[in-house]
Amino acid sequence: MRLGPRSVAALALVSAIGVVAFGWPLFAPGDSGITTHAADAPWLFAALLPLLLAVVVATIADTGLDAKAVAMLGVLAAAGAALRPLGAGTAGIEPMFFLMVLSGRVLGPGFGFVLGAVSMFASALLTGGVGPWMPFQMLAMGWVAMGAGLLPGAARLRGRAEALLLAGYGAAASVAYGTVMNLQGWTLLQGMASGISYVPGDPLGDNLARFVAYCLATSLGWDLPRALVTMVLTLTLGGPVLRALRRATRRAAFEAPVAFGDR
Repeated sequence: MRLGPRSVAALALVSAIGVVAFGWPLFAPGDSGITTHAADAPWLFAALLPLLLAVVVATIADTGLDAKAVAMLGVLAAAGAALRPLGAGTAGIEPMFFLMVLSGRVLGPGFGFVLGAVSMFASALLTGGVGPWMPFQMLAMGWVAMGAGLLPGAARLRGRAEALLLAGYGAAASVAYGTVMNLQGWTLLQGMASGISYVPGDPLGDNLARFVAYCLATSLGWDLPRALVTMVLTLTLGGPVLRALRRATRRAAFEAPVAFGDR
């Protein structure tokens, strides 16, 4: 699906807000009194909901999609939410990522972003995982699915080559998701006398060095298995799932022109 100017503007706005939401503690002065993500999560969630609606409206306006597209979005979000508890994040076994990558590829970046965010929200409600991390998970998963929709060759690339492209992207996105999410939890470690803890007000370079050490010491054991699972599922099941998704979108007449005839 093409990405029109309104979709680009909506995605750029929500992504810019997301980048600021994740990264502002790195630039906060040490005496600001608010240096973690625990207090900003409700505000981010409140801002995220209308922004998601804006992305949907902009995508519909740019592509001419109708209620059938929104219904497809809801079905895939429910499927993604149902997949998440299968691994429950154990050792990085999260099959949800595989579906988000393939769906983002077929639906495009606009609907892909909304799908990733809504799927994470629905899965949090399903698993009881509602907390200050949830809006950050919604943003990060939205970026994962949006990135799949931005990959080249959507109209012509098929078969093994497309599966390899999506598998490579899925692996990279799985690690990137864990790294980005670490920015949310890492700030809670301030005050610990550790070489990996966040120090409010310290120079950016020093905090980034601690952050890299934190990622290597804590989350890489989950990120790499997640990447491996996503790659294996994409290479083994990606072809049939992509064909099924594309068949469903064709039957839903995505982007089909509407014509009114005389009766």
